[in-house]
Formats: sequence, C-alpha cells, structure tokens
Amino acid sequence: MEKLIITVTCDSTMSYPSNPHNPKSVATQAEEYIRSVNAGASICHLHGPYTVDEEIQADGTKLSDLDVPGWASLKGLIEDKCDPIIQYGIANGRFPQRKELMKQHPDMMSICFNAHDECFDYEPGNPPVELYGIHDRDELAEYCRVTAEYGVKVEVEAFHYGGIWNAVRLVEQGLLKTPVWTTFFLGWKGGCWTPPTPKAMMYMHDHKPDNFNYNVSVMDPSTHWQILTTAIILGGHVRVGMEDNPYLALGKYAKSNAELVEKIVRISRELGREIASPEEAHQIIG
Repeated sequence: MEKLIITVTCDSTMSYPSNPHNPKSVATQAEEYIRSVNAGASICHLHGPYTVDEEIQADGTKLSDLDVPGWASLKGLIEDKCDPIIQYGIANGRFPQRKELMKQHPDMMSICFNAHDECFDYEPGNPPVELYGIHDRDELAEYCRVTAEYGVKVEVEAFHYGGIWNAVRLVEQGLLKTPVWTTFFLGWKGGCWTPPTPKAMMYMHDHKPDNFNYNVSVMDPSTHWQILTTAIILGGHVRVGMEDNPYLALGKYAKSNAELVEKIVRISRELGREIASPEEAHQIIG
C-alpha cells in the first residue's frame, strides 16, 4: 500500500469561528503550517486572506474575494522554513482572482467540480456562512487550461459524485491529466452534502475511477476520526486541520494543527501504514 499523504488546512474562520486556537494572521498561519509539516503533513492547503460576500450578488453568487498579495506572503513565509506541496484553497473564490493566484505558481489549486452550495453552520449560536456558485463545465475547462499553462496540478474537489463525472469528462476531452488527485468531502453541510458514514466512504471508494487518487475530508467531529481511519485502511489519503475538525476528541480543542497531524500519524502507523514525505507525495500525486 502507498504511504499515506496528509493534507493540513489550518484556518477555521468560516467553519468553527469560536475556536480559540484558530490562527488569525498570515504570520501565525504560516507558523501553524510549518509545525504541521514537521509533524508529518505533506500538503499545505492554504487560505490566504479573504472576505466573504455579505449578500447574494446580482449574478446569484455568494463567494469569497481574495487578497492576492496576501496569499503570496503566506506562501513565502512557509517556503522559507520548509518545502511542502503548496495547495491553494478557497475554491469558492472568484475565478478571475484565482487565475491571478496561479501566477504565484503554487504546486496545486483546489477546484470545486460541482456547484458550490455550502452552509458553514457547525456551531450553535453563530450565524451560518452561506456560499453559492455554479462552476459550469466551461469554467472547469478554462481552469484546466490555465493550470496547465502555469504548471499547477488540479485538486478535484468532489462534494458528491457529480464532481467525479465532470472530472472524467474533462479527462476524456484531454483537458485534465491523469493521475487525477481528488478530495471527497463528507459531512460538509449544504446542498452538495454527502453523509459522513462508513457506507458513504465505501461508496466513494468503490466508484473511484482507476486513474484517480483520492483524499478524504470529513466535516463532522463525531465521525471524523473513524471515517479517516476507514480511508487509511482502504488505501486513500487524508486531510486534517482546524477547518475540517478542530477537536482531538469531542469537546477537546487541539491547541495547534500539528496536534491533529500527530494524531492521524499515530493512527496510520498503528495500522501499519507509513507516512509520505513531501518528496514521496510528489511522486504519488504525479
């Protein structure tokens, strides 16, 4: 079985705003990523500075505006201290701004291959963050062309299996290179929700195309560690961090993202699966 690739995503501003350990600045985020890489993460899924639309716009979207220079600062601070795979997140960012981000040459770019319909409503008493956007197939094809131009690897975000259908179509059209790297999102609230259950995990695994590698993100503290353990046993890869789940155990916050990485490292090694270095992850991801 391949070594396990661990992705870390350190920003819980939208998902768990009450988390007292959420890194609040570019500098503190960079420190969190560096500690997490030292703990065993190979991929840093970055959220550079951004703001979310307060209302639905005239075009029917409710998305994120990105501070493009701030993303370059975050990337630079991390790369000054370590050499992970840099993956630019905030797939709900506006397309023109994300094309500008590609000029910074991250290793990977997260692209949502289904419609964006997210409801960040994970803490009772806090107003939910709602996000809406249609990523039509013309936009996805343009994403594939631009990422190829800048030498950026696509991460296919699939909140349900329609995202995989879109990716397969683009592979068949010669626009998306294999092996494809995809992340399955379980338990993420909204109209693209897939339940965070072992059966759902098995469904995603069983229907994965042969030329796809998969990663798993679970936004549900009560099942998070169980589902990720299932993914490890099945040969998939995993994502941890305060965006997805800031808890080491129910009700117990991790004090740093590195603690979450350390926990999944322990689980994987106890199951007999070693951890991939960034260099090994480059080879597995292609």
